[in-house]
Amino acid sequence: MSELIRQKVIIKNGAPTPADGMADRSKTLAYGILAAHNTDASGKTLRLRFDALVSHDITYVGIIQTARASGLTEFPVPYALTNCHNSLCAVGGTINADDHAFGLSAAKKYGGIYVPANLAVIHQYAREEMTAAGRMILGSDSHTRYGSFGTMGFGEGGGELAKQLLKNTYDIAPPEVVLVWLTGAPRRGVGPQDVALELIRDVFPDGFVKNKILEFAGPGVAALSAGFRAGIDVMTTETSCLSSIWITDAETEKFYSAVGRPGDYKKLSVQDGAEYDAAVMLDMSKTECMIALPFHPSKAYTINELKANARAIFERVQDECNTEIRGATADLTRHIREDGGIYVQQGVIAGCSGGIFGNLCEAADILSCGAGEGIGQGDFELSVYPASQPVNAAILKNGLCDTFLNAGAVVKPAFCGPCFGAGDTPANNALSIRHATRNFASREGSKTSAGQLSLVALMDARSIAATAINGGRLTAATDIDYTITPREFTYDRRSYDARVYNGFGRADHSAELVFGPNIADWPSFPPLADNVEAVIAAVIHDDVTTTDELIPSGETSSYRSNPIALSEFTLSRRVPEYVARAKAAGLSSDGKTVRGSGIYARKPGDGSAREQAASCQRVLGGTINIAVEYATKRYRSNLINWGILPFTLAPGQEFAYEPGDVAVIDGVREKLTRGEADYSAKILRDGRQIGELKLRLDGLNDTERQILLDGCLINYYAAANA
Repeated sequence: MSELIRQKVIIKNGAPTPADGMADRSKTLAYGILAAHNTDASGKTLRLRFDALVSHDITYVGIIQTARASGLTEFPVPYALTNCHNSLCAVGGTINADDHAFGLSAAKKYGGIYVPANLAVIHQYAREEMTAAGRMILGSDSHTRYGSFGTMGFGEGGGELAKQLLKNTYDIAPPEVVLVWLTGAPRRGVGPQDVALELIRDVFPDGFVKNKILEFAGPGVAALSAGFRAGIDVMTTETSCLSSIWITDAETEKFYSAVGRPGDYKKLSVQDGAEYDAAVMLDMSKTECMIALPFHPSKAYTINELKANARAIFERVQDECNTEIRGATADLTRHIREDGGIYVQQGVIAGCSGGIFGNLCEAADILSCGAGEGIGQGDFELSVYPASQPVNAAILKNGLCDTFLNAGAVVKPAFCGPCFGAGDTPANNALSIRHATRNFASREGSKTSAGQLSLVALMDARSIAATAINGGRLTAATDIDYTITPREFTYDRRSYDARVYNGFGRADHSAELVFGPNIADWPSFPPLADNVEAVIAAVIHDDVTTTDELIPSGETSSYRSNPIALSEFTLSRRVPEYVARAKAAGLSSDGKTVRGSGIYARKPGDGSAREQAASCQRVLGGTINIAVEYATKRYRSNLINWGILPFTLAPGQEFAYEPGDVAVIDGVREKLTRGEADYSAKILRDGRQIGELKLRLDGLNDTERQILLDGCLINYYAAANA
């Protein structure tokens, strides 16, 4: 259990100590990098320009279409378009491959970097080819985290990348910085996922680090390889933090030399006098093998704690699951067998968190110490996805691929699908253990409306391998006697040289974009009028509403380039009636009143950065969201960029209304223009007022206010270019 220090601390004599009033936040690593990228000297707002951008094939078509409609001529910074999400090109006919053809043509026309399908997952490519100490990268994927390489990564919705492509800025209020002070060294069998799950368990429930920057330092950092650090860092997204940064050292320098970019290393060290708004003290020598049960990474237990109290914990968690989902029933207790063991049916080591070289090495060491019978002929199966072709080449060279194959595992190409429901979907109510990033409901292939439920638990690759050699009986890697074979990651980039198109700085304006039949332009949206009338089309009182519920992942991803077709899936796995209600309300404006729809959710937007969680509402006529609070800055920013007013309930207000009720908000445009924060909504039912809500709309900067006034980001740029 980590220790949370809920007061300011400073670095004094190289160690954290309570602040004494003589400290300076500007001395943190985070603010050193932010200052170097800030274009606003006022100090009130950070207006940031990034060094590079990254997107994958679920998001880049929409981003480029948005920027193109707003006057894009060429990419001003290196922009990598990876193809690691919609890689299964048999799904949806030609849809996914058409998106890839569009991506390559856009890279040629605008001067981008195109990484073909199965060559690398987005974040591994960025680690290997785009990071640099002191650099900042913006990605349209929530797990854009490269802090362990000295690079601050931000994961945002596509609108924020479109702004960067149009040479605008990413605007935020100066964030708080939380020190994560690492001590000790992980025991054999404990991996980066274990450390990450312990951290998430401790800080997520009460929002301790929400929208803050995590800064990792302390003597424990030196005990971790570059890959181990990256495995912890990528999971910081699940803490709900804004970004992360780590100190750099000889291990970081070794990584940059190994990938052929020694000049991109720079030493980053904490300074005496640096002030932090809070701190997390984490002794990794006490970290145990962990498992995060459905449906959130913060539902973490030690594996041995779960084994000792399996029935009680499973009954409690499945009750929570069944309260959260609709249409299916979770049954975790079925996985407890007569011998008292917990048996799982699937193991997956994949993606930006699991498919790292060091994880694969140690998993192979554990598989090698089995009885020689492999994973057995029962119902347990194991899939391994190296995170990139260079990682794949390295495990081939080191003989690890043979180890996996001979044990009965299936080695597959680089692919993010298992993380969001586009690959390795387990059988209904089977239990899958995964070294991946998320295990939300309505993810990993669940179709609860059809009674189909995927149960996914997060674990480290080491304990997945330990479970595999025991035929699927849940086992902590610390309970296995195995020898770690030292191996170096020998980086071979020839696969990139052979296949990656790198056109940065060589835009060919004469090149034609290649459009498939599913690639559609955005519909037009009206500017904000004086008044708003919004039919409440969904009311959700859950503690948290994830982006996977707002717009499901999985097979719906094939429609991400077609706003109209994709909108049909909005809230389909949480409020199936939403689409029909929103369509009935429509979207219209007579110049004085905008009429559309809205949703109420207590805390919407946890999880993915996908802008479609907001844009699909807008396509269907969405004009407002009402919330107690927004789970992430990302989702709120997406609402703003698509012209949806992100209201929160004023203190003391409760939402006691029903779908079909109408919120009437008068004088919105005038109040928003003046920068007012307090609004009042009359609630009508059958044309008769039944109540009134006090709402807040605050924390907006000038650009965000203007985007809302114009009706969306595309309109904002069109007005600026008129």
